[in-house]
Amino acid sequence: MCLGIPGQVIRMLDGYGDQLALVDVAGEPRKVNVGMLPDETFDAGDWVIIHMGFALEKTDAVGAAAALDGLKLMGNSDGAGP
Repeated sequence: MCLGIPGQVIRMLDGYGDQLALVDVAGEPRKVNVGMLPDETFDAGDWVIIHMGFALEKTDAVGAAAALDGLKLMGNSDGAGP
């Protein structure tokens, strides 16, 4: 697993060589390039891990939750742990 932001595919966008998806990232729709995963197909509801606007990994809800947990841990500034 890589460290990135999880997002859920809303839909693929027409054009763009079939490489752009509209993805829900923390409640905000974002255009995400899925071109780095040419062997994958994407449907509404699929989860991806995103870094710098690119989908680096297709995952499931469990993987998305783990990525989000990792991000939350990194944001824990008091050093007390979870």
